[in-house]
Amino acid sequence: MLKMVARGAAAVMGALGLAVALGGSPVMAQERLAFGGSTAGDLADGDSTLSSGEYVDVYTFEGRAGQQVTVSMTSGDVDAYVMLRGPSGFAEENDDRDAGLTDAQVSVRLPANGTYRISATTYQPGEAGRYRISLAEGGAVTTAEGGGAVTLGSPNRGQLLDGDGRLPAGEYVDRWILSGTPGQTYVAQLNTGDFDAYLFVRGEGLEADNDDDTTGRGSTNSRLEFVMPEDGQVVLATTSYLGEETGAYTLLVNEAGTQTASTTAPASGDRLRLGQVVNGDLTEGDATLRSGEYTQVFTLSGSAGDQIDLRLISGNFDPYLFITGPDDFSAANDDDPSGEDGINSRLIVTLPADGDYQVYATSYAPGESGDFRLTANRATGTAIAQAETAQASRVPAFETGIDMNGSLADGDQALPDGEYADRYTFQGRAGERIALTVESGQFDTYLFMRGPGGFTNDNDDGPDGTNSRIDAVLPADGEYTVTVTSYGPAETGRYRFVAGPSLGTPRQAGVQGGPRVFAVMVGISDYGGTGDLAYTADDALKLAEALRREGVLNPASITLTDADATVQGVRDAFAEVAAQAGPDDIFLFFYSGHGSQHPGSFNPSEPDSRYETIALRDGEITDTEMAELFGTLDTRMAMIVLDSCFSGGFARNVVSRPGVIGLFSSEEDLTSQVAGKFEAGGYLAHFLRTGLAGEANMDGDDMITAGELTTYLRRKFAAEVSDVGAETIDGQRSYQNLVVDRGGVQVDDVVIRIAAR
Repeated sequence: MLKMVARGAAAVMGALGLAVALGGSPVMAQERLAFGGSTAGDLADGDSTLSSGEYVDVYTFEGRAGQQVTVSMTSGDVDAYVMLRGPSGFAEENDDRDAGLTDAQVSVRLPANGTYRISATTYQPGEAGRYRISLAEGGAVTTAEGGGAVTLGSPNRGQLLDGDGRLPAGEYVDRWILSGTPGQTYVAQLNTGDFDAYLFVRGEGLEADNDDDTTGRGSTNSRLEFVMPEDGQVVLATTSYLGEETGAYTLLVNEAGTQTASTTAPASGDRLRLGQVVNGDLTEGDATLRSGEYTQVFTLSGSAGDQIDLRLISGNFDPYLFITGPDDFSAANDDDPSGEDGINSRLIVTLPADGDYQVYATSYAPGESGDFRLTANRATGTAIAQAETAQASRVPAFETGIDMNGSLADGDQALPDGEYADRYTFQGRAGERIALTVESGQFDTYLFMRGPGGFTNDNDDGPDGTNSRIDAVLPADGEYTVTVTSYGPAETGRYRFVAGPSLGTPRQAGVQGGPRVFAVMVGISDYGGTGDLAYTADDALKLAEALRREGVLNPASITLTDADATVQGVRDAFAEVAAQAGPDDIFLFFYSGHGSQHPGSFNPSEPDSRYETIALRDGEITDTEMAELFGTLDTRMAMIVLDSCFSGGFARNVVSRPGVIGLFSSEEDLTSQVAGKFEAGGYLAHFLRTGLAGEANMDGDDMITAGELTTYLRRKFAAEVSDVGAETIDGQRSYQNLVVDRGGVQVDDVVIRIAAR
């Protein structure tokens, strides 16, 4: 419903300007509708109408708290619109059940016992014709949707197809039901090579989403870990990141800690002997890596000091080869480093100890399959020399830091344009932020780095004259090559190469981690029986819990909900928390509830001659007063987040000085919707919480920057909110849009440092 406080005697309005109060014609009798039943109706001239002119028929039913119900309205004559109203101001409505369809469907969990009212109406005034309305107990009915009961520990195979049921933003979706043990932790993985996987789980008190498995090897597969709720059942929805994506997938679900052939490669497999050629086939049904690639594993017995030449060749997929063994030994290769064999994979390794080693034949990308040939031989002297030249000098692990001296000299390897070059390689991890520096007083340094997936980063001059510096986040697990060279050809001289973990650019490095978020979080669902809202109080509580779990919420923070969220209560909380926040901290003011707009006088902050407010339990706080409150802060950064109608009108007032960023759920003249799909009071509230809990950490470096957070929110709004209706205070219709005002906050400025994953 719209989070808008109506003025005077008017009631709280429903979405898209459809007023709950009937206007014009006499009110028709309200027909009872039974669960499992349906009835035909006819919207026609002479029917009751909404205040905005649409004909309407009204039906009622008795519901109970926690009951899942689905109301469907179908018609070949009109563009159906269904509204559901109930106790404590409960409101939910729907225009189109699926993208491109004109039928309507609402599927919700009821908040309280009592009488609920269904309004069967149309999207536009004046539409007339036949329809059918039905009421069912249970979840939404979707069109041609796949899924079913999840088989634990085995692959559950499915396909997203044109004609499947869709999410509101247009993504095809299959729903799977998992029954399990309450309190048990489960891991669900969605693997596919056909589309960018997206997985979410819903259950009693449970909601979690995942786009990309951050533990995967740069893949777009999805992985979720969750605890089974008390009723022992959840719904897993398998879908895609973008609309219209289709293809085959595998859903794997296991109890946490359980390993099966479907999810974890076996510790040992067929024996691989020196001099042997193995012809194999990667295919659906093989074991998979955690990031979704099919794999076959072979056991090779070796002795300390053995030098082994492994090759993986295929004309059907991009081979990827790696080996693990005693003493935590591991080595991997994507493409033959000698350059002799294209995208085929070759590894020349020296075994560190006696024992069994596991050789993994797999692919670079998930879902690739086909025939392959794997060979294992003793490495020849020529091959070893080639490998040493191609792989360059290996450097220690970055965790311990690197500080090495080298020199460019006649006789070194040269680049095509004549610059001498030294190369260093290291094994990197996805999300690791590293800093590389080359210093020399004898030549103009040049530094570049190459890595998996076409990763590239170059630097000529860093902040210190002719020295070079790269500060980067590694995009994937794998081997990276660093080349130290000169700006001009034939330059020689000594240099110092320093590398190690990085806290980011100098601007970012100064941002401290830990409980640095000083927050005032306000959410109101209970407005005393007039204009009550669903889930908005929970928005504040859930955000506080998410920030606490990430270890960033300072104990001085205050959460106010319902009756405690008075005007004076918010003023006092703001003053109390602000007084304890210092120049190394971030101050956050979050609000989810009703917002309003009032006539005012023209000034540069109000070019529409209207001012905006947030509605608290006993009054309102204006955009002007909020600006005054933010003017009292002395913090590194301040953030205002309002999920309420007309909230964008606060931007010009509050985001008026350096270090303030504003996030608002709607433009200043438009309303905002409750995000019933996510059991959240608002879309911004929901996505802010998931973003700050880690999903906005797009590069995996455990820093969420202003650029990452705002990009994440924009993407989520584009995917989930682009077709959510909104209206102006005088009834003009539009769509809800996120408003971001970063003011003087730069895209690389750190909002928070989250706990390392």
